[in-house]
Amino acid sequence: MMKKIVLLTLFMLVALSMVLAGCGTDESSGSEGEGAEKIKLIAAHNQTTPDTPYSVGLEKFKEVVESESDGNIEVEVHEGTIGTEESELVEKLKLGAADVVLVSPGFMTQTGIEEVDLFALPYLFDSFDHWEEVVDGEVGEEVASIVNEKSNNDFKIVGYWSAGVRHFYGKAPLEKMDDLNGMTIRTQTSGVVSDFWKQAGAVPTSVAWGELYQALQQNVVDSAENAYPYFVAQNHHTTKNGKYVTETAHDYTTRFLLVNGNDFDKYTEEQQEIIMNAAEASVVAEREALYVQEEEYKEKAIAEGAEVSEIDTAPFIEIAEPLQDQATKDMGTEDLLGKIRDLK
Repeated sequence: MMKKIVLLTLFMLVALSMVLAGCGTDESSGSEGEGAEKIKLIAAHNQTTPDTPYSVGLEKFKEVVESESDGNIEVEVHEGTIGTEESELVEKLKLGAADVVLVSPGFMTQTGIEEVDLFALPYLFDSFDHWEEVVDGEVGEEVASIVNEKSNNDFKIVGYWSAGVRHFYGKAPLEKMDDLNGMTIRTQTSGVVSDFWKQAGAVPTSVAWGELYQALQQNVVDSAENAYPYFVAQNHHTTKNGKYVTETAHDYTTRFLLVNGNDFDKYTEEQQEIIMNAAEASVVAEREALYVQEEEYKEKAIAEGAEVSEIDTAPFIEIAEPLQDQATKDMGTEDLLGKIRDLK
């Protein structure tokens, strides 16, 4: 009798193990490979205006990730809903409350990585083609390595996006650089950008982006600077002190698409490949959208009464180049500056 009980128990254990093994195979099957779990990524940027290039880029990221993983990786896109300040987004990335975020070089310097301020130097680039050649090449790779190393792998750059080319707009057009003398301008109030505008004759002033429309309308500031897709979307061109746009093209902007490198390293090789493929696709989609919107929003501004003019930028560049030299010397990035200039 005891022998029969033992044999029956062994039979039941074998049967149960086969059932459990079958269940494990079903749960781990799919494109992610054996044993991989489904994951959810929170992707975020700080813009609240709908249909921005940022939105286009992150939606493409979501599309590619979910398609290539057969839905085993889900992406939840947040557009200004979990943070309208870049500091909030980066903090969430470090703490695991976000997995993919977009930030500017100017903010990254606040984390102690001064070298990325290289990309914020006035007149560093002379065209979008030049900018792309730099960020997509050796210089971009070196900056990505610096960010990863200095952040102890908290930040991993997986793509370079653009926020457009920035121009001056204010209460009067600029016919020559001297027209800036004594004019207040909403821009960075410290660092090389501030020094540049001071040497051009202007008075850098701090105004929150969300308050700038009112500041321009009520004469709090005389002028500002930004790219068409952003200041026109906020109707700054319809204000008393935002009507006159002078195409100074002083900054072909760079934005970093970041993931947490430590979390990224925990993913399977297939998951990592899917995320990198999606990041590459998002770069293409975001830039294409941005370049189209540059023209669309310029035409919109003119149609709605803005007056657009060009200016000889040579005097501005003459101020900018010594500032570039000193800034890169201080940052230890003179070699990168040389490579960027060689690509012009």
